[in-house]
Amino acid sequence: MERTLSPEEKIRRAEEIYSRRRSGYTNRNVATVNVSNEKNYGLLKKMILQIAICLVIYFIFYLVQNSNYVFSVEIINKTKEILSYDINIEEIYTNIINGINSFSNDLVNDTNDTENTINEEENQESNTVDTDMQNTVGVAKLASITIENITLAQNSHEREQTIENNNEQASNEETKNQENLTDEEYIKTFNLVKPIEGIVSSEFGIRNVDNPIVSKNHMGIDIAANTGTEIKSAMDGEVTISSTEGSYGYHIQVTNNDVSTMYAHCSKLFVNVGDNVTKGQVIAEVGSTGNSTNPHLHFEIKRGNNYINPRDILEF
Repeated sequence: MERTLSPEEKIRRAEEIYSRRRSGYTNRNVATVNVSNEKNYGLLKKMILQIAICLVIYFIFYLVQNSNYVFSVEIINKTKEILSYDINIEEIYTNIINGINSFSNDLVNDTNDTENTINEEENQESNTVDTDMQNTVGVAKLASITIENITLAQNSHEREQTIENNNEQASNEETKNQENLTDEEYIKTFNLVKPIEGIVSSEFGIRNVDNPIVSKNHMGIDIAANTGTEIKSAMDGEVTISSTEGSYGYHIQVTNNDVSTMYAHCSKLFVNVGDNVTKGQVIAEVGSTGNSTNPHLHFEIKRGNNYINPRDILEF
């Protein structure tokens, strides 16, 4: 049968247990926990304070057991009841250390999460800034290209306008110069060529003739040649007359601006009204049609309504 311990023995045994546990904790290698935050030190202080309180309580209980004259019997009994409880100080210490470690880990995790969040925000902000910068650079380049194109277009338009103005000015100057030229000087600017090679049989101007079919006022020159001799256009131009009727017989007129050339008394015509001919192109053949006495080419040159002596333009 188990022996019942007296209160004095319980107190003594409790002191031995406490002393033994205390000496055991002193010899044990306890790991040091480094907590960087100030709150961890506060928890450690609380733990030390609780141990100190326990020691004070034990000391008070000891006084109570040895000072019956101070407290009543009821208080002493309650104190003995409390002392009968087995307080596990090691478990309390372990729980406190685990709590500190847990708090420290949570603090580190929160710090890492905060740093990661800050890094993500900085990266996102950096990407946004880079995107904005790229968009800004793109818009700037586009604006620069647009301005450059507008400038080129303006320069091109200005050059075209300048060329047009220069051409117009040159045309006006040429017109003024042409207005100051005599008819002969003006017609020479067309660089005419001889329509055929031959001897001039009748000159330009007034003639003394008795034949009624021959005009006294000759508006061109007659160049004698065999029938069928090719006749060439003296200048570039458009065929404005191609006819087989009248005193000129078979005849053609070629016109360029206000200058025209006439080829009369032909035997054959090779072009029609509206055709464009070039200088030196064969347009007819020599004949003796119309009011003619022998085969020849009647060749006229005029500016507007003014007849010009072909000898003043070409050498025959």
